[in-house]
Amino acid sequence: MDAFTVSVIVPAYDSAKFIARALDSVFAQTFPDYEVIIINDGSPDTEELEIVLEPYRKRIVYLKQENGGPGKARNNGIRCAQGKYVAFLDSDDSMLPECLETQLALFKKDHSLDLVYSDLLLKGDSQLSGKTFMETAPSMGEATFDAVLTEKCQIPTSAVMARKQALLDAGLFDESLFRAEDYDLWLRLAHLGKKIGYQRKILGIRWIHSAALSSIESKMLIAWMHVLKKLDRTLHLTDQSRALLKATLMRACALHDLERGKLFLASGNTSGALASLKKANEVLPNLKLRLVLLGLRYVPSLFIFLVRMRALSRFLWKSSRRILLGSTLNLH
Repeated sequence: MDAFTVSVIVPAYDSAKFIARALDSVFAQTFPDYEVIIINDGSPDTEELEIVLEPYRKRIVYLKQENGGPGKARNNGIRCAQGKYVAFLDSDDSMLPECLETQLALFKKDHSLDLVYSDLLLKGDSQLSGKTFMETAPSMGEATFDAVLTEKCQIPTSAVMARKQALLDAGLFDESLFRAEDYDLWLRLAHLGKKIGYQRKILGIRWIHSAALSSIESKMLIAWMHVLKKLDRTLHLTDQSRALLKATLMRACALHDLERGKLFLASGNTSGALASLKKANEVLPNLKLRLVLLGLRYVPSLFIFLVRMRALSRFLWKSSRRILLGSTLNLH
Protein backbone atom coordinates (compact mmCIF):
# COMPACT_ATOMS: atom_id res chain seq x y z
CA MET A 1 0.00 0.00 0.00
CA ASP A 2 1.34 3.45 -0.92
CA ALA A 3 2.19 5.71 2.04
CA PHE A 4 0.96 8.79 0.17
CA THR A 5 -1.40 9.48 -2.70
CA VAL A 6 0.95 11.90 -4.48
CA SER A 7 4.71 12.46 -4.48
CA VAL A 8 5.72 15.93 -5.71
CA ILE A 9 9.16 15.77 -7.37
CA VAL A 10 11.25 18.98 -7.48
CA PRO A 11 14.77 18.90 -8.99
CA ALA A 12 16.98 21.72 -7.71
CA TYR A 13 19.91 23.27 -9.56
CA ASP A 14 20.93 26.86 -8.91
CA SER A 15 17.52 27.20 -7.28
CA ALA A 16 18.08 28.94 -3.95
CA LYS A 17 16.64 32.24 -5.11
CA PHE A 18 13.22 30.88 -6.06
CA ILE A 19 12.66 27.40 -4.60
CA ALA A 20 10.83 28.78 -1.54
CA ARG A 21 8.13 30.11 -3.87
CA ALA A 22 7.73 26.64 -5.39
CA LEU A 23 7.57 24.92 -1.99
CA ASP A 24 5.13 27.43 -0.53
CA SER A 25 2.81 26.74 -3.47
CA VAL A 26 2.93 22.99 -2.75
CA PHE A 27 2.27 23.43 0.96
CA ALA A 28 -0.77 25.58 0.12
CA GLN A 29 -2.52 22.68 -1.66
CA THR A 30 -6.14 21.92 -0.85
CA PHE A 31 -5.38 18.19 -1.13
CA PRO A 32 -3.40 17.09 1.96
CA ASP A 33 -2.11 13.58 1.22
CA TYR A 34 1.23 14.20 -0.47
CA GLU A 35 4.96 14.19 0.11
CA VAL A 36 7.54 16.58 -1.34
CA ILE A 37 10.88 15.29 -2.63
CA ILE A 38 13.66 17.79 -3.38
CA ILE A 39 16.64 16.48 -5.36
CA ASN A 40 19.79 18.61 -5.21
CA ASP A 41 21.40 17.94 -8.60
CA GLY A 42 24.96 18.84 -7.59
CA SER A 43 23.90 22.47 -7.42
CA PRO A 44 26.64 25.13 -7.28
CA ASP A 45 24.56 27.07 -4.74
CA THR A 46 24.13 24.11 -2.35
CA GLU A 47 25.13 26.07 0.76
CA GLU A 48 22.61 28.82 0.05
CA LEU A 49 19.99 26.27 -1.08
CA GLU A 50 20.21 24.33 2.19
CA ILE A 51 19.84 27.53 4.21
CA VAL A 52 16.63 28.30 2.28
CA LEU A 53 15.39 24.71 2.75
CA GLU A 54 16.08 24.60 6.49
CA PRO A 55 12.59 25.81 7.57
CA TYR A 56 11.05 23.11 5.36
CA ARG A 57 13.29 20.19 6.31
CA LYS A 58 10.74 18.41 8.52
CA ARG A 59 8.19 18.59 5.70
CA ILE A 60 10.33 17.40 2.77
CA VAL A 61 12.47 14.49 1.67
CA TYR A 62 15.86 15.93 0.69
CA LEU A 63 18.13 13.98 -1.66
CA LYS A 64 21.57 14.95 -2.95
CA GLN A 65 23.39 13.65 -6.02
CA GLU A 66 26.34 14.60 -8.17
CA ASN A 67 25.27 16.74 -11.11
CA GLY A 68 23.58 14.35 -13.53
CA GLY A 69 20.91 16.49 -15.14
CA PRO A 70 17.16 16.85 -14.63
CA GLY A 71 16.34 13.34 -15.88
CA LYS A 72 18.57 11.64 -13.33
CA ALA A 73 17.31 13.93 -10.56
CA ARG A 74 13.67 13.18 -11.35
CA ASN A 75 14.39 9.46 -11.66
CA ASN A 76 15.98 9.39 -8.19
CA GLY A 77 12.93 11.20 -6.87
CA ILE A 78 10.55 8.75 -8.55
CA ARG A 79 12.43 5.72 -7.18
CA CYS A 80 12.23 7.21 -3.70
CA ALA A 81 8.57 8.23 -4.06
CA GLN A 82 6.00 6.58 -1.80
CA GLY A 83 3.01 7.93 -3.69
CA LYS A 84 0.80 6.13 -6.20
CA TYR A 85 0.97 9.25 -8.36
CA VAL A 86 3.91 11.51 -9.16
CA ALA A 87 3.54 15.25 -9.79
CA PHE A 88 6.41 17.19 -11.34
CA LEU A 89 7.30 20.77 -10.46
CA ASP A 90 10.33 22.69 -11.69
CA SER A 91 11.99 24.62 -8.89
CA ASP A 92 11.24 28.02 -10.44
CA ASP A 93 7.56 27.25 -11.14
CA SER A 94 4.61 27.07 -8.79
CA MET A 95 1.27 25.30 -8.31
CA LEU A 96 -2.09 26.91 -7.71
CA PRO A 97 -3.75 25.67 -4.49
CA GLU A 98 -6.22 23.32 -6.18
CA CYS A 99 -3.66 21.76 -8.54
CA LEU A 100 -3.23 18.32 -6.96
CA GLU A 101 -6.92 17.96 -6.09
CA THR A 102 -8.04 18.89 -9.61
CA GLN A 103 -5.51 16.64 -11.34
CA LEU A 104 -6.50 13.68 -9.17
CA ALA A 105 -10.14 14.29 -10.07
CA LEU A 106 -9.29 13.45 -13.70
CA PHE A 107 -7.87 10.08 -12.66
CA LYS A 108 -10.96 9.37 -10.56
CA LYS A 109 -13.21 10.31 -13.47
CA ASP A 110 -11.32 8.12 -15.98
CA HIS A 111 -9.50 5.15 -14.43
CA SER A 112 -7.78 4.36 -17.74
CA LEU A 113 -5.62 7.51 -17.58
CA ASP A 114 -1.89 7.15 -16.90
CA LEU A 115 -0.80 10.80 -17.20
CA VAL A 116 -2.67 14.10 -17.03
CA TYR A 117 -1.60 17.70 -17.53
CA SER A 118 -3.19 21.14 -17.42
CA ASP A 119 -2.64 24.69 -18.58
CA LEU A 120 -0.18 27.08 -16.93
CA LEU A 121 -0.08 30.85 -16.65
CA LEU A 122 3.14 32.30 -18.07
CA LYS A 123 4.91 34.98 -16.04
CA GLY A 124 8.30 36.64 -16.06
CA ASP A 125 10.47 39.06 -17.97
CA SER A 126 9.05 38.06 -21.33
CA GLN A 127 6.62 39.29 -23.96
CA LEU A 128 4.64 36.12 -23.24
CA SER A 129 3.91 37.15 -19.66
CA GLY A 130 0.17 37.11 -19.00
CA LYS A 131 -0.59 34.50 -21.65
CA THR A 132 -1.22 30.86 -20.87
CA PHE A 133 0.85 27.93 -22.03
CA MET A 134 -1.98 26.57 -24.17
CA GLU A 135 -2.54 29.95 -25.80
CA THR A 136 1.04 29.76 -27.07
CA ALA A 137 1.33 25.99 -27.51
CA PRO A 138 -2.21 24.59 -27.84
CA SER A 139 -3.34 21.05 -27.12
CA MET A 140 -5.85 19.86 -29.71
CA GLY A 141 -7.65 16.53 -29.84
CA GLU A 142 -6.56 13.31 -28.17
CA ALA A 143 -3.02 13.26 -26.77
CA THR A 144 -1.76 10.27 -28.76
CA PHE A 145 1.82 9.44 -29.76
CA ASP A 146 1.31 11.15 -33.12
CA ALA A 147 -0.22 14.24 -31.52
CA VAL A 148 2.62 14.66 -29.01
CA LEU A 149 5.18 13.96 -31.73
CA THR A 150 3.81 16.65 -34.05
CA GLU A 151 3.16 19.20 -31.26
CA LYS A 152 -0.61 19.10 -31.60
CA CYS A 153 -0.43 18.35 -27.89
CA GLN A 154 2.45 19.86 -25.94
CA ILE A 155 3.00 18.77 -22.36
CA PRO A 156 4.57 21.22 -19.87
CA THR A 157 6.41 19.23 -17.21
CA SER A 158 5.33 21.40 -14.28
CA ALA A 159 1.70 20.62 -15.14
CA VAL A 160 2.11 16.82 -15.19
CA MET A 161 0.78 14.20 -12.79
CA ALA A 162 1.34 10.54 -13.70
CA ARG A 163 0.89 7.10 -12.25
CA LYS A 164 4.25 6.08 -10.79
CA GLN A 165 3.92 2.59 -12.27
CA ALA A 166 3.37 3.99 -15.77
CA LEU A 167 6.62 5.95 -15.50
CA LEU A 168 8.45 2.82 -14.34
CA ASP A 169 6.92 0.81 -17.19
CA ALA A 170 8.27 3.34 -19.70
CA GLY A 171 11.77 3.18 -18.26
CA LEU A 172 11.74 6.63 -16.61
CA PHE A 173 13.63 9.62 -18.02
CA ASP A 174 16.60 9.00 -20.29
CA GLU A 175 19.49 10.14 -18.09
CA SER A 176 21.76 10.70 -21.08
CA LEU A 177 19.56 13.64 -22.12
CA PHE A 178 20.03 17.01 -20.45
CA ARG A 179 17.37 18.71 -22.60
CA ALA A 180 14.08 17.50 -24.12
CA GLU A 181 14.18 14.51 -21.76
CA ASP A 182 10.56 15.16 -20.86
CA TYR A 183 9.42 15.17 -24.52
CA ASP A 184 11.26 11.86 -24.96
CA LEU A 185 9.51 10.24 -21.99
CA TRP A 186 6.02 11.44 -22.92
CA LEU A 187 6.48 9.94 -26.39
CA ARG A 188 7.70 6.62 -24.99
CA LEU A 189 4.74 6.53 -22.61
CA ALA A 190 2.30 7.14 -25.45
CA HIS A 191 4.04 4.56 -27.63
CA LEU A 192 3.53 1.95 -24.89
CA GLY A 193 -0.19 2.65 -25.07
CA LYS A 194 -0.37 4.64 -21.85
CA LYS A 195 -3.32 7.01 -21.95
CA ILE A 196 -2.66 10.75 -21.65
CA GLY A 197 -5.37 13.24 -20.77
CA TYR A 198 -5.44 16.98 -20.17
CA GLN A 199 -7.64 19.84 -19.09
CA ARG A 200 -7.55 23.52 -20.01
CA LYS A 201 -7.87 24.78 -16.46
CA ILE A 202 -4.87 26.85 -15.29
CA LEU A 203 -3.36 24.99 -12.34
CA GLY A 204 0.11 26.49 -12.09
CA ILE A 205 2.51 29.27 -13.02
CA ARG A 206 5.48 28.90 -15.30
CA TRP A 207 8.16 31.55 -14.98
CA ILE A 208 9.97 32.27 -18.23
CA HIS A 209 12.58 34.76 -19.32
CA SER A 210 13.36 35.97 -22.83
CA ALA A 211 17.08 35.92 -22.11
CA ALA A 212 16.91 32.28 -21.03
CA LEU A 213 14.98 31.33 -24.17
CA SER A 214 17.41 32.97 -26.54
CA SER A 215 20.47 31.71 -24.70
CA ILE A 216 19.64 28.03 -25.22
CA GLU A 217 17.51 28.11 -28.36
CA SER A 218 20.02 26.34 -30.59
CA LYS A 219 20.82 23.73 -27.90
CA MET A 220 17.13 22.95 -27.42
CA LEU A 221 16.63 22.46 -31.15
CA ILE A 222 19.65 20.15 -31.31
CA ALA A 223 18.22 18.18 -28.36
CA TRP A 224 14.85 17.92 -30.14
CA MET A 225 16.54 16.52 -33.25
CA HIS A 226 18.57 14.09 -31.14
CA VAL A 227 15.42 12.73 -29.46
CA LEU A 228 13.65 12.27 -32.78
CA LYS A 229 16.62 10.39 -34.27
CA LYS A 230 16.85 8.23 -31.16
CA LEU A 231 13.16 7.31 -31.27
CA ASP A 232 13.41 6.58 -34.99
CA ARG A 233 16.13 4.03 -34.18
CA THR A 234 14.60 2.47 -31.08
CA LEU A 235 10.81 2.36 -31.47
CA HIS A 236 8.77 0.01 -33.60
CA LEU A 237 6.48 2.51 -35.33
CA THR A 238 3.61 2.23 -37.73
CA ASP A 239 4.22 3.52 -41.24
CA GLN A 240 2.09 6.56 -40.45
CA SER A 241 3.94 7.39 -37.24
CA ARG A 242 7.33 6.93 -38.89
CA ALA A 243 6.34 9.26 -41.72
CA LEU A 244 5.21 11.84 -39.17
CA LEU A 245 8.46 11.43 -37.26
CA LYS A 246 10.49 12.01 -40.43
CA ALA A 247 8.46 15.11 -41.24
CA THR A 248 8.87 16.42 -37.69
CA LEU A 249 12.62 15.83 -37.88
CA MET A 250 12.78 17.79 -41.13
CA ARG A 251 10.94 20.64 -39.42
CA ALA A 252 13.28 20.53 -36.43
CA CYS A 253 16.31 20.66 -38.75
CA ALA A 254 14.77 23.60 -40.60
CA LEU A 255 14.14 25.48 -37.36
CA HIS A 256 17.76 24.84 -36.40
CA ASP A 257 18.86 26.23 -39.76
CA LEU A 258 16.67 29.25 -39.04
CA GLU A 259 18.34 29.72 -35.67
CA ARG A 260 21.80 29.34 -37.21
CA GLY A 261 20.85 31.90 -39.84
CA LYS A 262 19.86 34.32 -37.09
CA LEU A 263 23.19 33.79 -35.33
CA PHE A 264 25.09 34.28 -38.60
CA LEU A 265 23.17 37.50 -39.18
CA ALA A 266 24.01 38.75 -35.72
CA SER A 267 27.72 38.12 -36.33
CA GLY A 268 27.64 39.78 -39.77
CA ASN A 269 28.27 36.52 -41.67
CA THR A 270 26.12 37.14 -44.75
CA SER A 271 27.13 34.00 -46.66
CA GLY A 272 26.49 31.74 -43.67
CA ALA A 273 23.12 33.41 -43.06
CA LEU A 274 22.11 33.00 -46.70
CA ALA A 275 23.02 29.28 -46.74
CA SER A 276 21.21 28.49 -43.47
CA LEU A 277 18.09 30.56 -44.18
CA LYS A 278 17.83 29.11 -47.67
CA LYS A 279 17.80 25.57 -46.21
CA ALA A 280 15.16 26.62 -43.67
CA ASN A 281 12.99 28.16 -46.39
CA GLU A 282 13.06 24.94 -48.42
CA VAL A 283 11.22 23.15 -45.62
CA LEU A 284 9.34 26.04 -44.02
CA PRO A 285 8.58 28.42 -46.91
CA ASN A 286 7.54 31.79 -45.64
CA LEU A 287 7.00 35.12 -47.39
CA LYS A 288 8.88 37.08 -44.74
CA LEU A 289 11.79 34.66 -44.89
CA ARG A 290 11.92 34.94 -48.67
CA LEU A 291 12.06 38.72 -48.33
CA VAL A 292 14.97 38.37 -45.89
CA LEU A 293 16.78 36.14 -48.39
CA LEU A 294 16.23 38.65 -51.19
CA GLY A 295 17.44 41.44 -48.97
CA LEU A 296 20.59 39.55 -48.01
CA ARG A 297 21.37 38.94 -51.67
CA TYR A 298 20.89 42.51 -52.85
CA VAL A 299 21.24 44.84 -49.83
CA PRO A 300 23.09 42.78 -47.20
CA SER A 301 24.39 45.76 -45.25
CA LEU A 302 20.82 47.02 -44.61
CA PHE A 303 19.66 43.65 -43.30
CA ILE A 304 22.69 43.24 -41.05
CA PHE A 305 21.86 46.70 -39.66
CA LEU A 306 18.23 45.69 -39.06
CA VAL A 307 19.30 42.56 -37.20
CA ARG A 308 21.63 44.54 -35.00
CA MET A 309 18.74 46.91 -34.31
CA ARG A 310 16.67 43.80 -33.41
CA ALA A 311 14.09 44.57 -36.09
CA LEU A 312 14.23 41.01 -37.48
CA SER A 313 14.93 39.13 -34.25
CA ARG A 314 11.30 38.92 -33.14
CA PHE A 315 10.21 37.20 -36.35
CA LEU A 316 13.09 34.71 -36.32
CA TRP A 317 12.57 33.91 -32.65
CA LYS A 318 8.81 33.35 -33.02
CA SER A 319 9.39 30.63 -35.58
CA SER A 320 11.07 28.32 -33.08
CA ARG A 321 9.34 29.45 -29.88
CA ARG A 322 6.83 26.62 -29.54
CA ILE A 323 9.29 23.75 -29.08
CA LEU A 324 11.17 25.76 -26.48
CA LEU A 325 8.01 26.34 -24.48
CA GLY A 326 6.91 22.75 -24.89
CA SER A 327 10.03 21.29 -23.34
CA THR A 328 11.80 21.85 -20.05
CA LEU A 329 14.25 24.73 -20.20
CA ASN A 330 17.28 23.16 -18.54
CA LEU A 331 20.08 25.67 -18.28
CA HIS A 332 22.84 23.48 -16.80
